[in-house]
Amino acid sequence: QVQLVESGGGLVQAGGSLRLSCAASGRTFSSYAMAWFRQAPGKEREFVAAIKWSGKSLYYTDSVKGRFTISRDNAKNTVYLQMNSLKPEDTTVYYCAAGLSFPVVTRTRYDYWGQGTQVTVSS
Repeated sequence: QVQLVESGGGLVQAGGSLRLSCAASGRTFSSYAMAWFRQAPGKEREFVAAIKWSGKSLYYTDSVKGRFTISRDNAKNTVYLQMNSLKPEDTTVYYCAAGLSFPVVTRTRYDYWGQGTQVTVSS
């Protein structure tokens, strides 16, 4: 079992930055690929970024390439999403997820989810 808790969301102006964190419980964290998804009201949950268990392989959706960076610290059981050059269209709830395959953009392939953290970007 892996429990995930996100933090770091908030309100920021367009062009600003935020860093999201996802703290995981469980001794098997380093065995899982980790990902960030986001979901706006009334829309499907969409893939943002993923990182392999080793941290050496990364994968991003096109809309965030060059602006967002996913990383992990297996010693701290934590995965991060550094978000720079934020845009109003990045406003939504962000979720972290854990799964056994990489890279996977399909949400149904992930086994564990956090509760989400709200990111709001004002124009």
